[in-house]
Amino acid sequence: PLRPGILPHVAAMGRVIRGQRKGAGGIFKSHVKHRQGAAKLRSHDFAERNGYVKGVVKEIVHDPGRGAPLARVYFRNAYKYKINKELFIAAEGTYSGQFIYCGKKAHLAVGNVLPLGEMPEGTIICNVEAKMGDRGTFARCSGDYATIISHNPEENRTRIKLPSGTKKIVPSTARAMVGIRCWWWSHRQAYDEGGSCVPQVSCEEELVANSPRCCYES
Repeated sequence: PLRPGILPHVAAMGRVIRGQRKGAGGIFKSHVKHRQGAAKLRSHDFAERNGYVKGVVKEIVHDPGRGAPLARVYFRNAYKYKINKELFIAAEGTYSGQFIYCGKKAHLAVGNVLPLGEMPEGTIICNVEAKMGDRGTFARCSGDYATIISHNPEENRTRIKLPSGTKKIVPSTARAMVGIRCWWWSHRQAYDEGGSCVPQVSCEEELVANSPRCCYES
């Protein structure tokens, strides 16, 4: 016997499968209330193409639903008196208070962002751009890294090895962060002793007072 209000042709149909239930939403919606935001490199501006920009890691933050920490980096705006706040993929060894340099003339150090053509062969990198200006595509997962294999100056191309082992050719103008993508355990070790191992940056004025907006000197 059918329950009251159930039509015969509806009762004869099959059960509602899991995919159908999830498509309706309800309790299956993702919980995004405490998400930190999209983790990307800086916009590829004039300062990065011709010199470098200096920023400071304000804090290392946890992003719900992501297995590795992120770094909130503050940069001085090159044209206005204000602070540009960026959310970066954190490389292994990144700490609060660290200075981050982004640009063509930045020095090769863990956490800095440079074009692939400016880094030597064998460099370990993460958060690699597939095209110049896309702000990061490859080697972004916890513990991942890519390796620069070779450069082709004539065609302005660079061959890299991805975390899967696949070899890929990308433009030499594409940017990447130096170092291995930070993973969960290294993030946990920094907080095991009751706080970050390096003091937090005290205020935004420290960045404004102690760093230039950008530099184009060699």
